[in-house]
Amino acid sequence: MWQQEPWLVLFLVISFTGLCLAGELETSALVTVVLGQDAELPCFYKGEPGEQVKQVAWARVGEGEGMTELALLHDTYGLHVSPAYEGRVERPSPPRDPNDGAVLLRNAVQADEGDYECRVSTFPAGSFQAGLHLRVLVPPLPTLNLGPSLEEGQGRTLAASCTAEGSPVPSVTWDTAVKGVITSRLSNHPRSASVTSEFHLVPSRTMNGQPLTCVVSHPGLPEDKRITHMLQVAFLAEASVWGHEDPELWHVGREGVMLKCVSEGQPPPSYNWSRLDRPLPSGVRVDGGTLGFPPLVVEHSGTYVCHVSNEVSSRSSQVTVTVLEDEAPPVDVDVVSASVVAVGVIAALLLCLLVVVVVLMSRYHRRKAQQMTQKYEEELTLTRENSIRRLHSHHAEPRTQSEEPEGRSYSTLTTVREIETQTELLSPGSGRTEEEEDRDAGIKQAMNHFVQENGTLRAKPTGNGIYINGRGHLV
Repeated sequence: MWQQEPWLVLFLVISFTGLCLAGELETSALVTVVLGQDAELPCFYKGEPGEQVKQVAWARVGEGEGMTELALLHDTYGLHVSPAYEGRVERPSPPRDPNDGAVLLRNAVQADEGDYECRVSTFPAGSFQAGLHLRVLVPPLPTLNLGPSLEEGQGRTLAASCTAEGSPVPSVTWDTAVKGVITSRLSNHPRSASVTSEFHLVPSRTMNGQPLTCVVSHPGLPEDKRITHMLQVAFLAEASVWGHEDPELWHVGREGVMLKCVSEGQPPPSYNWSRLDRPLPSGVRVDGGTLGFPPLVVEHSGTYVCHVSNEVSSRSSQVTVTVLEDEAPPVDVDVVSASVVAVGVIAALLLCLLVVVVVLMSRYHRRKAQQMTQKYEEELTLTRENSIRRLHSHHAEPRTQSEEPEGRSYSTLTTVREIETQTELLSPGSGRTEEEEDRDAGIKQAMNHFVQENGTLRAKPTGNGIYINGRGHLV
């Protein structure tokens, strides 16, 4: 026991019989240490030159429990540690000034927190004492607990809760761009306290993949501790089908044509393809949301349906495609080829225009020639008919040789010429009718009974002076 040690009796005697109080003790009112670390308890005597520290006694002052001896440092006998702190109290290294009575409390635990007292006995100044408070920080070990599964369309739901326990009470906050409601509750324990903070939100697809971070602050932590969770909001967006917008792609023989079904969801959706009222055509390839076609044929026309589903819901979208038969294969034409084709087309157009002009001019001249010929024939026919009419008028007047003076002319030279002209025109083979030929024959037969003298047509002398033509007319 301590009271059996002779140096302890000496320490007590010196403590109460000090000669003077010239020096002072230097210490700290508050010493802070993190749980598990070593705590140095300072106690330095600052006195007059020549003064010597004989011993330093450390004790813990408990509320209602009195004093508990911790250790004793003697300038002759060295360090003596009480059994309760055996192996945990020692002198700091390296060796220090003899007036430095500090001790090192290793591996501080939460139970070490409290008030301590340092008593220094010097010679010849006497004894001094000073007190300090040891604070043991218990840093929190925060935990993040997730709420129920989040689905789009739910009301306000617990996304996550963050709990931190320590001494002193830790601070818990949230760092996120997501809008929500925060609630906190505090729980006290004998040597610590815990804080639980809850984050509530209304799930939507815009929150999916957004970070939700719990931030814990505490003096025992070198820096804030952060725990991040990526929000997972289950949803399924509407499906849409791409690839049918350009009808030029959907022609018979076209290769590489495909339909693409697009949707978003959490969890990622699965895709399924079908054709309305009939099975999918043979040769069609299904690769997730893509429906690939072989070289197109008319039988590929139809209404195709894309089915999208996940754990939340299911969606579908359909599109009708028509495969055309009159596809013109694409032709790559460079500038030179296009110029040559353009020149050829222009030349062909000019040639066609020239041919049309020649044909029109030819038809115009032919029409003019026909009109002139027709006019000439009409005039010739009119002249012929007038000559025949005059000739018949002469034949219709019955004349006798006794009535005609010998020197009177039957017709003028002009009449003779007209008759000759008519005779030439009425020659066989001119394409006239039988009636016209008979009339012309009668005129020729009548001319056999006339003679021309000095441009005058006179009747040949006959026995009776009467001539009857082929039609029975009296001449």
